Amino acid sequence: MSGNVVHLHKHTDPPAVGTRPALSVVPEQPAAPVVPLWVRSGRAIRTVVTHETTKTAARGAARHGLYVFGGARIVARRTWDGRTAARYERMLRAAEAAGNYEAAAEWEERGQRFREARHRRRMDLLHSPADAAKGVLVGTGMGIGSLVALGIVLAIANKDATDVVTPLMAVVEFIRLLITIVTIVWGPLVSIGPFLALLALWAVGSHQQAAPAWALPVNVRDTAGEPITPSIVVKALRDLGVPALRNAIKEMGDAGASMLGPIRIAGCGVEVDVTLPSGVSTNEVQNRRRKLAENLTRHEHEVFITLPEAARTVRLWIADSGALDEPIGPSPLATDDTLTADYGKGRAPWGQDLRGDAAALSLYQRHLLITGLSNQGKTAALRALALWLALDRRVEFRIADLKGAGDWAMFIGLATILIQGPTDDHVIEATEMLEGGVSEMERRLQAPDGADFPPLILLVDEAQVAFMCPAKDEQKRPYGGSKATSRYFTAARKIHNQGRAVNVLLWQGTQDPTDQNLPKLVREGAHTRASLALGTESQARMALGDKAVDGGAAPNLLRPGLDKGTVVVASDGITIPAGQASITVRTHYIDTDTAGEIAERAKALRDGVTTLHVIERGQERDPLADIHAVLGDAPRVLTADVLKRLSALNSDAYGRWTPGDLKRVLEDAGAEPYKSDGRMVVGRDRVARALTNRGEDGSASAPQ
Repeated sequence: MSGNVVHLHKHTDPPAVGTRPALSVVPEQPAAPVVPLWVRSGRAIRTVVTHETTKTAARGAARHGLYVFGGARIVARRTWDGRTAARYERMLRAAEAAGNYEAAAEWEERGQRFREARHRRRMDLLHSPADAAKGVLVGTGMGIGSLVALGIVLAIANKDATDVVTPLMAVVEFIRLLITIVTIVWGPLVSIGPFLALLALWAVGSHQQAAPAWALPVNVRDTAGEPITPSIVVKALRDLGVPALRNAIKEMGDAGASMLGPIRIAGCGVEVDVTLPSGVSTNEVQNRRRKLAENLTRHEHEVFITLPEAARTVRLWIADSGALDEPIGPSPLATDDTLTADYGKGRAPWGQDLRGDAAALSLYQRHLLITGLSNQGKTAALRALALWLALDRRVEFRIADLKGAGDWAMFIGLATILIQGPTDDHVIEATEMLEGGVSEMERRLQAPDGADFPPLILLVDEAQVAFMCPAKDEQKRPYGGSKATSRYFTAARKIHNQGRAVNVLLWQGTQDPTDQNLPKLVREGAHTRASLALGTESQARMALGDKAVDGGAAPNLLRPGLDKGTVVVASDGITIPAGQASITVRTHYIDTDTAGEIAERAKALRDGVTTLHVIERGQERDPLADIHAVLGDAPRVLTADVLKRLSALNSDAYGRWTPGDLKRVLEDAGAEPYKSDGRMVVGRDRVARALTNRGEDGSASAPQ
C-alpha cells in the first residue's frame, strides 16, 4: 500500500452483521517542495548585491577611495615634473610628433636652461650649511648684543641694575611660551595630520576625476570626444564587423598595436596610418565609415578615411569632437588690403584643410569645375577664387550668371561681359559669350610662337541651365544638350581642348550633377574639380572622377546645410598629401558686402572697364561708335585691350580684327592711335571728337 492512502468510507446503509467496512484507495497528492534555507538566503543576497542601489553605493565607495590614489598620483607627478625636466621632455616629444620642429627646438632649449639652473642650485647647497651656521652665529651675537644694550639703557633710565637682563629674560619667556604651545598642539596635529593629507589628496583626485570610468557617476562618464589612443583605435577596428580583421587582432601577440603608425596631431584632430592584416581589404574599412566613427566616439563627419601610398594601408583622420562645427577665420582677401594676385605664380587663399593648414589653389592654365547641391556655398566658393584673381590687373573676366540673383553684381566695372538671368535668352547670350571666347582662342593660336597672352576667364555659374536649355537657332542647332550640334557644349569642348595653351580658361559652377545637365566630356575636361555636399556616390564620381572617389573622396558624406562651404578638391593645383587623390577644404566665406569692397580694390588697379550686359547680335555695326563705347570713361586704353573689348562686344564682327584693322578705322576717322609711355593707346577724346565731326556718310565699316 506504499504511495497510497487508505480511507474508510461510511455507507448510507448499515453493513450486514459480520461484515467489515469497505476500503477505497486514493492516489497521494504531491507535496510542495521544501526549499532549503541556504538557497533562500542566497537568492536574497543576490538580489541585494545586484540591486542598482547597491551598485551605486559600491561605485561611490570605490570612487572616493580611488580619488585618494589618483590624487596621490597627480601630486607625485606634479612634484616630479617640478623637480625634473620631465615636463620639457614631454612637450618636446609632442612637438616632434606634430612635426613642429621649431617648437621642439624651443622646448629642448628650455629644458637645458632648467637643468643648468638646477645644477647651480645643487652646487649652492654644498656651501649652504656653513653659510647658514655663520649667519646664525652672527645673528645670535648681534641679537644678544642688542638686547644687552637695550637692558643697559633700561637700567640707566630706571636706576636699577637688574634691568640689564630684563630684555634677555623677556625673549627667554617668549621662547618658553612657544614651546608650551607647540607641546600642546603637536599631539592633535600628529593625530589629524594624516587625515588632512588624505583629504587634500582626495580633493585633488575629485577635482581631476581621477578614477576609472566604471566608478564615475553616469553624468561624468561621458566618453564623447575622449582623446584618441592606440587602444581605442585598435578596439574600434576590432569591433568594425570584419571577421578577418577581428580574428587577426586576436591572434596578434601585441593585441593589434603593430598595425598602427604613430598618432600625429593634425590640425583640429589626429592622424594615424593603419596597416591592415592580410585578408582585409581597404574598401572593407572605407565602407564602414559610420560604424568606425561611432566606435571612436565620433560623428561620421568627424572621421575621414583615405588611402596613402603604402599598400594595404588606410589613413584615419579623426577630428576633435565638435571641432568641425566651429567656423574658420576670415579670408585674407578681407583682412589684408594690400594683398595682390599673380595669375602665373600665385595661389588663391581658398580656406583651410582639415589639419588647419592654409589651402591655396593655383589657377594657372587650369579649367575649373565646382559642383554640389543647391544652397551649399558653390557660388561663394567660386566667387572667392574670382575675387582673388581679379587683383591681377592683366586678367579679363567674361561672366554669365544664369541664376541672376545678383551674386556677381560687384563685377560690374571688372568684367567686360556680365550676363545675369536664367531665361533662354540669357543662355543664348552665354553661349555666344563662349563662342566669342573660342574666336579669341583661335586668334591667339594663330599668333607667332612665344606670344604672351593675358588671361581670359570665361565663367559660367549655374551651367546646368545652359545644358538643359531647349532653345534652337535659325539653323535648328540646339543651344543646350550634349550632341555634336549643341552650341554651348561644342564651345565648351573647344575651349577645354585648346584654350589652356593661350590662357583662355573656362570656369563652370553647376548643381546636382547628372549626365544630362553635366555631360561626361565637359566634366572630364576640367583640370581642377571640386565638389560640395552631394546626394549619392554616383554624383560624387561625376563631380570628381572615379580615381578620387576610389581613393577616399566622399562629398556625398558631407552634411547638407551643416557643411556649407566645405569642398572636396581633386587637382594638381593644390597641395595634396602624398598618396591621396583629393583633399577636403573648408573655404573662407566672403559675404556680398565684403566682396564688393574687394572688387573695388581690383577696379582701382585697372584704367576702367566697360561692362556689357547684353551681347548684340545680327545688327549692322558702326566700328567707330563701338570703339567709343568700349573705351568707357578711361581717357586712354591700350590698343590690345580695345581689340579684346570689341571681340567681347561682337565676336562675329570683331573677333578676327588685328591691330592694323583698328589702326585703319581710327586713321580714316582722324582719331589715329598714339604712343603713351612707349605703348600704343587709343584716346577717348579723339574718338569722341571724330564721332562729332564726321558727316552722314562718314561711317566706317567693319573690315571683312
